Amino acid sequence: MSKLQEVGSNVYRVSARGQLSLPADARRRWGIAEGGSVELFDLGECVVMLPTGRRSARASLAEALTAQRYREYTAAIDDPDLIDE
Repeated sequence: MSKLQEVGSNVYRVSARGQLSLPADARRRWGIAEGGSVELFDLGECVVMLPTGRRSARASLAEALTAQRYREYTAAIDDPDLIDE
């Protein structure tokens, strides 16, 4: 079994209308009810799909990374080429 398969990688077909079905086990694991939503992040070479809502990765990151912590982390960057990135 490959590393991707170990973390739940699957291949899905996209319909002519651009739709795909999210498997029931993933919907249950992510807490997505009928009509629920997911968020897609286009990273150029790939797309990352995450559940939305209170338990989403974005919400967790926003809760953990306060504006003050962000300023502290960016102030600690020593490489001048990375400061504006």
